[in-house]
Amino acid sequence: MKIGFDNALGPHAAALSLRAQRTEVLAGNIANADTPGYQARDMDFKAELAKQVAGADETRIRTTHARHLPAASTANPGAELLYRSPLMGSFDGNSVDTQLEQAAFAQNNMQFQAALRFLNGRFQGLMSAVKGE
Repeated sequence: MKIGFDNALGPHAAALSLRAQRTEVLAGNIANADTPGYQARDMDFKAELAKQVAGADETRIRTTHARHLPAASTANPGAELLYRSPLMGSFDGNSVDTQLEQAAFAQNNMQFQAALRFLNGRFQGLMSAVKGE
């Protein structure tokens, strides 16, 4: 029986990748807190994860002939970024709320660490199975 990483890891690898992308977006928001006219961005994590999980089979290239070369997996182009609505407008048009961004960054970081620990446990379980322990 063939066991692939996609089956063994499930959606957790995609979740980890999305968490890393969201970290970059939130860090960009914090870095541009004083930039006039900057609009804060974020992603709908649940919707993006659902799209990746539902489209996992659709993104793979299938060979239709025995002489076709195996295709490399297609790279994730990234999540759709949405604009964040400011709680209070600013005079310079910047929509970044530093406290909100820092809280979202900290929460995303904790969820990233949890996903990483979960994947680490999965890999340790796979290694134990390979070693016959």
